[in-house]
Amino acid sequence: MTTPALLPLSGRRIPTLSPGASSFPHHRATLRLSEKFILLLILSAFITLCFGAFFFLPDNSKHKRFDFGLEDVLIPHIDSEKEARHSSRQVIHGVGDHDEAHPGHEEEEESLRDKIRADHERALQEAKEKLRKSKEELKAEIQTEKTKVVEDLKKKDGPKPLPPVPMPKLVGVKDGDPGDPDTKEKRDKIREMMKHAWDSYRQYGWGHNELKPIAKKGHSTNIFGNSQMGATIVDALDTLYIMGLHDEFKDGQEWIKQNLDFSVNAEVSVFEVNIRFIGGLLAAYYLSGQEVFKVKAVQLAEKLLPAFNTPTGIPWAMVNLKSGVGRNWGWASAGSSILAEFGTLHMEFVHLTYLTGNPAYYQKVMHIRKLLAKMDRPNGLYPNYLNPRTGRWGQHHTSVGGLGDSFYEYLLKAWLMSDKTDTEARKTYDDAIEAIERHLIRKSNGGLTFIGEWKNGHLERKMGHLTCFAGGMFALGADGSPDDKAGHYLQLGAEIAHTCHESYDRTVLKLGPEAFKFDSGLEAVAVRQNEKYYILRPEVIETYWYMWRFTHDPKYRQWGWEAAQAIDKYCRVSGGFSGVKDVYSSNPTYDDVQQSFFLAETLKYLYLLFSSDELLPLENWVFNTEAHPLPVLHLGNITLPGSETQR
Repeated sequence: MTTPALLPLSGRRIPTLSPGASSFPHHRATLRLSEKFILLLILSAFITLCFGAFFFLPDNSKHKRFDFGLEDVLIPHIDSEKEARHSSRQVIHGVGDHDEAHPGHEEEEESLRDKIRADHERALQEAKEKLRKSKEELKAEIQTEKTKVVEDLKKKDGPKPLPPVPMPKLVGVKDGDPGDPDTKEKRDKIREMMKHAWDSYRQYGWGHNELKPIAKKGHSTNIFGNSQMGATIVDALDTLYIMGLHDEFKDGQEWIKQNLDFSVNAEVSVFEVNIRFIGGLLAAYYLSGQEVFKVKAVQLAEKLLPAFNTPTGIPWAMVNLKSGVGRNWGWASAGSSILAEFGTLHMEFVHLTYLTGNPAYYQKVMHIRKLLAKMDRPNGLYPNYLNPRTGRWGQHHTSVGGLGDSFYEYLLKAWLMSDKTDTEARKTYDDAIEAIERHLIRKSNGGLTFIGEWKNGHLERKMGHLTCFAGGMFALGADGSPDDKAGHYLQLGAEIAHTCHESYDRTVLKLGPEAFKFDSGLEAVAVRQNEKYYILRPEVIETYWYMWRFTHDPKYRQWGWEAAQAIDKYCRVSGGFSGVKDVYSSNPTYDDVQQSFFLAETLKYLYLLFSSDELLPLENWVFNTEAHPLPVLHLGNITLPGSETQR
C-alpha cells in the first residue's frame, strides 16, 4: 500500500495522494456498487471536513514544536492569531444567523476569511524566520522573554511600598575640611588607604564577603554562612560616601540593587548581620537618600525576625535566612544566647519601626530590655550568657570586652538616639557602669587604669582590644551622668585611652595585641601567643576619635596618626590590607584577611579624627557598634509604633 504524502498547511498536516498512486488497494474492483458509494461518501465528507477546518478551526501553531536540534523550543504565539481565532468565532456564529436573518453578509464573511488567510500566512512566515536563526540566537530570545516575565512578576508580587515618614534632620554629611594643611594631608592619606582597600576588594573579591589580600581572592567566615552577600560592600558604603568617593559608592549601590539577595539557604549570625548589613544599609540610606538601601534593609530585617521565636523572646544567635530556623553557638555556655549579641539590636530595630511603621521591631527589643530588668544580677553585673529557653543566666562571666561590650554601648546610645528622652535606657546604663566601676575597673602597679573580666567570683586582670572602645563610651556618656560626674567619666575615658595607647606603644610594630595582661610584672603586654595578633581592629582609634571630639587634645590626633602609619607600613600589601599574627615580631606573618570592619570602622574613625567636628556632629548622629551613623530621632510628640509612651 502506498503511503500518502504529508504536506504542511497552516501549521497542521493533512494527508494527500501522491501523483500516480492508487488511492485504495487493487482488490477494490471486486467491491459491490453500494460499498463504492459508501466509500465515496466517506471520502467526500473527509475532503469537506478538511476544507472547513482550513477556514474555521483555530490555529494551533501556538503549541507546535519545531524539531531542529534545540531542545523543545516553543514558537511564541502572536497577537494576530488571537485576532484570527476571535474573527473565526465571529464567522462561525455568523453563518447560522446568515441563513435565517442576514442574507447580505457574504462580502463581510469573505473579507474575514481573507484576513484569516493573511494572518496564517504571516504566522507561517514568522515561524520560517525563527527556523533560520541559530541556536544561540534562539536561546538569547528565550532568556530575554524569561527575564521579562520574572521582572513583571517582581513588579506584581514585590514588597509593599513603605509608608512615607519625615526624614530626620540630617546635618554634616559632607566635607569636614579640617582647615589646616598638615591635618588635611593626613586625612587625604587615610582616604588613599581606603581607596586601596576598596579597589583591591573590587578587583579580587567583588561580591564575596571579604578579601584575602595575599591570595587575591574572596573570603568568608561562618558568621555569614555559606553565602556571598558582599559584606564588604555594604559595610564600606557610608565610609565611601563621607570620603567623597562617589564613583565607588555608585558601584556598590549598583551591586546591591542587582545582586544582594536574602532568600539564600544560609545560616547567619543575627548580631553580625544586624550591625553590618542592616546598620550599613540604613546609614547609606540616610546619607544618600537612595530608597534601594531602605528597601533592602527591611527585606533583611524580616528574615531575622524568626530568630526571636524562643520561649523567652531572647533571640537565637543564628538563623537560617531561608527556613527561619534558629540555634545558638555550640561553644556558648549551656546553649545560651550572648549578652553582646541579643543586647545590640536596639538602634537598628528602632529605626526599622520608624521607617516601616511596623511595631514588631521596637517591641522585640523592648521585650528584651524588660526581661533583663526583672532578673537578678550578681553584684549588679550582667553575665555574658542567658539561656533563651529557661530565661536563666549561664556561666557567671562578665566582660566589657568580647561577649558583653556593645550591650552597654547600646544602652547609652538608645538614650542619645531618642534625643535623650529614653530615660529608662540611661538609668539602666548608669546602674551598669556603676557596678562595672566597683568590680571591674582597677589601676595597675604602674598606674595604668584597666577594665578586667569577672569570672566565677574573681577578677581576671586582663583587658582585650575590644574593651578599648569603652574609653570613648565613657566620654560619650559623660554629659548626663548622675551626681555631676561628667568630669569623672571624661577623665576615666582619658585613662582608658592612655592604657590602650600603651598596649600599642609597647609592641615592635606599634600595633596593639588582641589582649594584654596586668600581672607578673607585665603591664599592657600580651603573654600568650594566641593573643599577640592584630586583625585591623578599630576600638583604640574609636576611643581616640571620641576623646578628640570632647577634648581637642592634640595627642589623640598624634596617637591616631602613629596607628595609621603602622597599619600602612606593616599591614599594607599589593592586594589590600592584612592582619598580622604577632605584633611583637619585626618580621610578622600575615593572616591574609582584609576584614570588612577595617573599611567600615578603622578607616572611618581615622578619617573623622582628621576632619572638622562639622562632619557627622555627635549632636545629630549616633554611631552603631560597626561605626554606621544613624540620625538622632527628634520625634517630638510622635508616638513610635508599638511604644506605650510618647517619645
